[in-house]
Amino acid sequence: MNLKNKKVFALIALIATISSPMYSATTKKNNTVKENVIENKKVKNVILLIPDGQSMGGLTLARWYNGGAPLAVDEITSGLVRTYNADTPIADSAPAGTAMATGYKTNTKYVGVMPSVTGMYNVPSISDENKQKPMASILEAAKLSGKSTGIVATSNIQHATPADFTSHFPDRSQYEILGEQQVYNRIDVALGAGYKYLLGENRKDKEDLISELKTMGYDVVRTDEEMKKSKSTKIYGLFADDALAYEMDRETNRSSEPSLQEMTEKAISTLSQDKDGFFLMIEGSKVDWAAHANDPIGIISDILAFDKAVKTALDFAKKDGNTVVIVATDHGNGGITIGNKGTSSNYDKVPLSTFIDPLKKAKLTGEGIEEKFNTDKSNIKEVMSEYYGINDLTNEEVEAIKNTKKGSMNYTVGPMISKRAYIGWTTNGHTGEDIPLHVYHPKNMELKGTVQNTDIAKYMATVLGLDLDKTTDLLYNNVINTLSNKKITYAWKNDDFVNPELLIETNGKKISIPAYKDYYFVNGKKVQSKGVNVFINKDKFFVSKDILNLL
Repeated sequence: MNLKNKKVFALIALIATISSPMYSATTKKNNTVKENVIENKKVKNVILLIPDGQSMGGLTLARWYNGGAPLAVDEITSGLVRTYNADTPIADSAPAGTAMATGYKTNTKYVGVMPSVTGMYNVPSISDENKQKPMASILEAAKLSGKSTGIVATSNIQHATPADFTSHFPDRSQYEILGEQQVYNRIDVALGAGYKYLLGENRKDKEDLISELKTMGYDVVRTDEEMKKSKSTKIYGLFADDALAYEMDRETNRSSEPSLQEMTEKAISTLSQDKDGFFLMIEGSKVDWAAHANDPIGIISDILAFDKAVKTALDFAKKDGNTVVIVATDHGNGGITIGNKGTSSNYDKVPLSTFIDPLKKAKLTGEGIEEKFNTDKSNIKEVMSEYYGINDLTNEEVEAIKNTKKGSMNYTVGPMISKRAYIGWTTNGHTGEDIPLHVYHPKNMELKGTVQNTDIAKYMATVLGLDLDKTTDLLYNNVINTLSNKKITYAWKNDDFVNPELLIETNGKKISIPAYKDYYFVNGKKVQSKGVNVFINKDKFFVSKDILNLL
């Protein structure tokens, strides 16, 4: 190993072993990383791409389907990532994304907050005070440093992974709360779906966040053409109410939606106008959904679409010379394999065509084909023949399709084509194996080897010259503790806590702090805060230090 690589590995090892003050009662000041950062290895920009739920088997299958030649991501493969939760070996997307965003492992459903339960290898115990405490994300740290920020997803942007970088709450299903925090976190570019979760008519708090975005100066766009025409540096693109179509289905079923590659191009071209640099997270969200359904066509569709986005990011990074690109799955899903019980005795004699030819006949994913059936599903054999090339449906398979509930067709037809292509599956859930890591650094400081998912956040902070723990200390402090310690009287404006607001009177000041906003009021005057006020429950309300200073 040469001297340069020894320095790199020493730095990454140092990053991975930093102990966090939030995991222990005693705060430890540790400036070692900052003191040892190799200054000429820093960059201005980081692009993190996450193919949600992509197992190694799915990536391999997509490569063979595409002819077998290397994919864009293959040239930057650098290691493996351990993906386990703070308390369990198989990760949910929310804690897995949180680990990559903040540098801390947490529990199932938790978005951007500390765990309540620990116990896994190398995960220290957690104090009661720090349970569910918000942790600053790499996006928030980048924003505070003056960089532009963005998220791109093929799901609704309030979904677990994009929410992990932009909001904080111990329940990933609370799209209204997560979406409101995203709006007031003032991300420069947000592209994906989830329009309905920002409409006042659909929200419990009745707040019209689409109107609020427009008031903030965002260009809110709904189609690919509107996105391409926008000249704004602040764009919210919401191209569907709930989620975008799979890439294979997009042109047939939803032609006005942009591809993941097009959204990536737009995000990069917009954010790169900032001379201070940018952070961008891009998620291929529905690889995971296809894996849950055991639908190989959906997996192939969106892995190949995701790889085009990777190529776009790499092309920019190589030309720019000041951008790190990281590609890492958050967890495995489905246990997909090329080969199943049917190839147990002849696995080494089965030609590639046996696996790939049946898959090549499919023109739509399991989700996309649902729209081709009649209301009474009287055309099942015709549709499966035309769009899947399957002409030998059994009576049981016809009945299964006929009895499938709306929105679940991929769970029915995915296994059918898998059987014919000898594709194996172990589960409809997530899996706990290590997943591939891919890193491009223009100045040769890649993250390598078998690392923790938390190391990705620490690595990004290092190459950008940011400090996540200091950002957390600045943004997220429990104001209830401070009020109790100082014996200051306070009350809640809304007892139902649908739209919580804390009321305080102290030092001749009347202070009002609304939840999930980036401002507060002093004697009726609105004051901009450094971050978003995060309400967890009536005993845990986290605000930035500029608010605490008033007390």
